[in-house]
Formats: sequence, structure tokens, C-alpha cells
Amino acid sequence: MKQPEFVLLLSCPDRRGIVAEVSSFLFERNCNILDSQQFGDRANNRFFLRVHCLSEGGIGISVLEQEFGVIAASFGMQARFFDTARKSRALIMVSKFGHGLVDLLYRTRIGAIPMEVPLIVSNHRDYEDVAAAANIPFVHLPVTRDNKAAQEARLAALMEENHVDLIVLARYMQILSEEFCRMRLGRIINIHHSFLPSFRGANPYTQAHERGVKLIGATAHYVTGALDEGPIIDQSVERVTHAMSPDDYVAVGRDIESRTLARAVKWHCEHRILLNGRKTVIFS
Repeated sequence: MKQPEFVLLLSCPDRRGIVAEVSSFLFERNCNILDSQQFGDRANNRFFLRVHCLSEGGIGISVLEQEFGVIAASFGMQARFFDTARKSRALIMVSKFGHGLVDLLYRTRIGAIPMEVPLIVSNHRDYEDVAAAANIPFVHLPVTRDNKAAQEARLAALMEENHVDLIVLARYMQILSEEFCRMRLGRIINIHHSFLPSFRGANPYTQAHERGVKLIGATAHYVTGALDEGPIIDQSVERVTHAMSPDDYVAVGRDIESRTLARAVKWHCEHRILLNGRKTVIFS
């Protein structure tokens, strides 16, 4: 019988004895530490830890979680155990730009990202055929000013029905409400061009071309109620030149956005990210 393998993520006020207490807890339950990373933020006195373990005694996560509760309470920890055999279930949302969606579906198919995609949701029908080709249910949720609240309620119900762990906004061009985002902090990832806030509105790459920018970038971040202000997970940039057209900028932007979003989703699904106020701690 295969031995359970899990990841423990935790954060708490920093003080002496945390690592010793966690290590002793795992040792006493015949858990072998395969990998461990930690970080102490002196600016806010917070401690962060990721431990990847093999339960050689066969103790399951539910028992470990229950017994670890005493330690978590004594240190004021926010702690979670994750079964590495269980893939994260990610609902992908898209509008009229499908490069991020297609890239994520391919990486998921080849096992490069440990996740399942039970559902694709869009406010347009442009990528319904992509969902069908991947044998993934597609839900069309057109959004207007009058039906936004009702459609968000439907989205929340779809998450519940499909046991969704994560929402990925793969160039979904509708703004989710502050309440919806606040209730799901750390469970919604967005990708956008890194020109914000300099180039707001339509055609940001055309605006960038007109201003003669020399770097094109993309930012993946967790979504909060404040537009494009959530904790940053990953960023990428590439150089562009005066000889390139707006279409060339768009092509470069598509590639950067796809790569950056994929890394962010992968790290989330591998349980490598911890929130640290408005920032993130990401263990390699």
C-alpha cells in the first residue's frame, strides 16, 4: 500500500521552538521529512514554513490535522495539510483572448501542472469549442450591469457543485465584485499586462507602442476587492524595440502572460505560496 505523502503549510508569529515542535510532532508519528523550507519576516515578525513529508507509518491527513491542532493553537498558527495525491480542482474563466486558457489546458494534460479542470466559464462563447475538444463542460455566463449579482451567485454555486479549489482568470475581462473576491482570498488568480496603471482601458499594447516602451511585462496575482492590487505571485518582462509593430507587442505579451500565469497556477497547486499581508511568500 502506498504511503501517504503530504505538504504542511503554516504561518504564525515568529518565536523560538517552532521548527523543533513541528519536527518532533512529525517524527513521533513516523513521518519522514522529504523537503523543508522556512522564512522569518523580521519586518512583521511572521514565520512561514513548508514541509513536504512521507507518512511512513501510514497515518492519514485527517488524523494529522486533528492532532496538530494543539500545536497550531499554542503558536497561533494558520496551518493546513495537503494530500499530494489529490490534484487541485481549478475553474478557468476566459473571455475573448484564449492563449492563457489553451496553454493551461495543455500543461494540465501533460501533467506539468498538478490540477484538474472540471469546468470552463466564459461571458462569451468564443472558446466553447476548445472546452468541447478537451471534454470539459463549458458554461456561458454573459454579464451585464443588471445581472452581475445573479451571475456571481451562479458562479459561486458552480464552484460548490464542482468542488472547486481555485478560480483562474485567464484573461477574463469582467471585474468580480469586492464581496465575491474577499470571501475567496488566496483562491482566485488573475493575469494582466504589467503596464497597469500606466496604460488602462482598451488596447494597452497599442498604447505602449505609441509611448515607445522598451519592456513588456505580465503580472500574476491573487485577486482582492481592489482592482489589480492583490498580492503578486509572479512577474515577467521581455524587451521590445522601435522596429516592432503593435501586433508584435501583442504576440510578445501573449507569450509572457501564458508563461507567467502557468507558473503562478503551478506554484499554487503545488502548495508553495503563503500570504504575507499584501505580499506572498513562495517556496521553490
